[in-house]
Amino acid sequence: MKRLFVTLLLAIGFMGAYAQANKNMPQFKFTDKNDTYDFGTLKEGPVATHVFEFTNVGKEPLIIQSASASCGCTTPEWPKEPILPGKKGKITVNYNTQGRVSPFTKDVYIQSNAFVPDGKERYELHIKGTVVAAEPGAPTNKN
Repeated sequence: MKRLFVTLLLAIGFMGAYAQANKNMPQFKFTDKNDTYDFGTLKEGPVATHVFEFTNVGKEPLIIQSASASCGCTTPEWPKEPILPGKKGKITVNYNTQGRVSPFTKDVYIQSNAFVPDGKERYELHIKGTVVAAEPGAPTNKN
C-alpha cells in the first residue's frame, strides 16, 4: 500500500512538472483560429497560395526546424529565424493546380519545438478545395 501511495505521488509530481513545462514552451496561435483553409473552387492552372499567420504565445522562442507536405504539389515556406514570444510569423502554403482537376485535401507537417495539443509529434495544417478544368485557350502555369 505504501509503495502504491509513493508511486501515485511521483506520478502526480511528474504530471505537474510536465504541465508547467508546457506553459512555458513556445506555442502556435493561428490568426484564422483554424488549422484548415478552404480554397473553395479554383480554376486549373495557377498556383493557389494561402498564408497561415501565427503568434508565438509561449514564453520561449519558437523554432521551426522543417515543414513538409503530404505530396509534391504542395510546398510550404516557413520562417527560418526563431519567433520570439509574442511575435508573429507566417507559413505560406502553395498548391499547384495544374493537371489536378478534382477535389483535394492536403496536409502540411510542421516540425518545431512548439507545444502541440493532443500529444501529437508535430503541428499539422490543412488545405482543401476543388480544382475545375480551365476554359479552353486560357493561359496555364507550366511549372
